[in-house]
Amino acid sequence: MKVLIVGKGGREHALAWKTSESPLVNKVYVAPGNPGTSKFCENINIKDNDIEALVAFAKKEKIDLTIVGPETTLALGIVDVFQENDLKIFGPKKSVARLESSKDFAKKIMEKYNIPTGSYKTFYNLEEAKLYVEEKGAPIVIKEDGLKAGKGVTVALTKKEALEALEIAFGIPDNKVVIEEYLDGFEFSLIALAHEDKIIPLEVGQDHKRVFNGDKGPNTGGMGVYSPVKRVTDDVIKDSVEKIIRPTLRGLQKEGLPFTGFIFAGIMDTAEGVKTIEFNVRFGDPEAEAILPRMKSDLVQLILDIMENKETVVDWSKETSCGVVLASEGYPSSSSKNAEIIIPEDVKSLIFHMGTREEKGKLYTDGGRVLIVVGKGENLEEAKEKAYIDVKKINCSKLFYRDDIGDKDLI
Repeated sequence: MKVLIVGKGGREHALAWKTSESPLVNKVYVAPGNPGTSKFCENINIKDNDIEALVAFAKKEKIDLTIVGPETTLALGIVDVFQENDLKIFGPKKSVARLESSKDFAKKIMEKYNIPTGSYKTFYNLEEAKLYVEEKGAPIVIKEDGLKAGKGVTVALTKKEALEALEIAFGIPDNKVVIEEYLDGFEFSLIALAHEDKIIPLEVGQDHKRVFNGDKGPNTGGMGVYSPVKRVTDDVIKDSVEKIIRPTLRGLQKEGLPFTGFIFAGIMDTAEGVKTIEFNVRFGDPEAEAILPRMKSDLVQLILDIMENKETVVDWSKETSCGVVLASEGYPSSSSKNAEIIIPEDVKSLIFHMGTREEKGKLYTDGGRVLIVVGKGENLEEAKEKAYIDVKKINCSKLFYRDDIGDKDLI
């Protein structure tokens, strides 16, 4: 088989790495890929939003399966166009991708089909939104409606913080804002392969959204992750599948919007049970970088099986993985580029590239989140220790990281 991975970040690096292990696959292309994927796949110089060029490439090379990484590409409708050209692709159509590209749409689906989530209201102007915050008080959650690359969400612990977030959100023309009830509990990520009403749930991960230690500072795309999560029991996972993911997929089907692809549920385990924070319509990033290294099963075979409605079970390593993100100075409000990165040869952890570029054999920063270092061990303590040993070996003057990834599961 020939497989095409669309995207250029750490998630796509992890997907390409896992796909290249499949005995079914003899060639993996990544468009556009990154310096990490170039070591074992063929990078194709096509941007992940150039759907016409991606279709032309897939036709020319007779690609057997395309796996889409970025949510922006899915929101543009790549799946619709590939299917119109009789090309096999794993991901949801544009109309279904609204589950992530519109927080308002997602909340309406959850409300209609009784998916447990926080109460909410959608606003189109600043003054009404401010009045609502004054009425409800804090803590409260402010979410800009569209795709915001893991940002655009403010968990406001004070009314002042909420009102400031609204000023910023409504400073963007035609912006729509969802204001949600603050949910208290333990947050985790559950990702499943899905096709219509078929589900293959994966083992869970715990992302660290805030930029600084102790979950302080603004939200980011994710500063670190570990898997599995001891605090999330089998019963909680079962509840999440049966009360959140399965009824959501069935609800979408009833709406004439059958889902195919990776469905990601950000879930809060509250005193009242599991509740949905958000849905994504692709593999999480950085969750992919911690979960896929623990998967012993063939990812490509799993995708083919679910698309053909076959029953299957995923085989997992008992090891724990812990991933630490190295981000650019100033992230998430800005990022530094062109700072040289030196990765010594004695690094033993897996390293996935998130925002790098290579020039004349040298590696440079090229984005907000730059690298993720993933340690593996018999338990979380060992995996974390291995990851941080290697993080400290990487030399770059413009990178920073949290040093508490995994601590919340070590309590």
